[in-house]
Amino acid sequence: MNALSELGKYSSLLYQALRSSTEFSTYRKSFFNEMVKIGVDSVPIIMLTGFFTGSVMTIQSAYQLESAFIPLSTIGAIVSESILIELAAVISSLVLAGKVGARVATELGTMRVTEQIDALESMGFNSVSFLVVPRVFAGVLMFPVLYIVACVTGIGGGLLAGVFTGTVPMNDFLAGARMYFVPWTLIFGFVKMFVFGFIITSISCYKGYFATGGAEGVGKSTTNATVLSCMIVLLADFLLAALLL
Repeated sequence: MNALSELGKYSSLLYQALRSSTEFSTYRKSFFNEMVKIGVDSVPIIMLTGFFTGSVMTIQSAYQLESAFIPLSTIGAIVSESILIELAAVISSLVLAGKVGARVATELGTMRVTEQIDALESMGFNSVSFLVVPRVFAGVLMFPVLYIVACVTGIGGGLLAGVFTGTVPMNDFLAGARMYFVPWTLIFGFVKMFVFGFIITSISCYKGYFATGGAEGVGKSTTNATVLSCMIVLLADFLLAALLL
C-alpha cells in the first residue's frame, strides 16, 4: 500500500508538471540555469568517466582476445560498440544520479523543510512550474549532450590506451570502429539518455519536493532519490534493450 501511495504521489506530481509546462515565462530563467548546472557543470566528471571506461575496455578486450587468429581491429570494434550502445549511457547515468540527482533532491528537500515552497505558494507562485518543470526539462535535454561527450572521450580513451600501451595500433583500432559501426547504436544511446534523464530528474524532484523531517529527512530523501534512480535506470536499460534491440 505504501508503494502504491508513493506511485500515486509521483504520478500526480508528473501530471501537475505536465500541466504547468506551458507556463514558460515562470521557469524560463531557472530552466537555463539548470541546463548549465546539469550539463556544463557535469562535463568534467563525464569526460573523466568516459575516458577511463574506454581505456579499461581496450586493455581488457586485448587481454581476453589475445590470439594470432583474431585481428587487432576487433578490439576497436568491441570498444566503440560497447561504449556507444551501453557503457556511455548507463555508466554516465549512474554517475549523474549521484551528482545531479542528489543535488536536485537536496535543493528541493531543503526548500520544503524550511517552508520556502510553502512561501512560494502563499505568494501565488506555481511551485511545480517554478521548481520541478525546469529541472526535468533540463535533464531530458542535457543528458543526450553528455552522452555525446561520454562517447567521444570513451572511444578516445580506448584509442589512446591501445596506442600508448602498444596493445593495438591506431589504424587497426579506427578500422575496427568504422567497420562495425551501425547508426542505430547511436540512436539507441540517445533514446536511453532521454529516458534516463527523465527518470533521474523526476524521481529526484519527487523525493525532494515531498521531503519531511528536517535535516535528517533531507538526507534520507537524497539517499532514497539516488538509490531509486540507479535501480530504475538499470531496469529501464533492460526494458529498452528487450524492446528496441
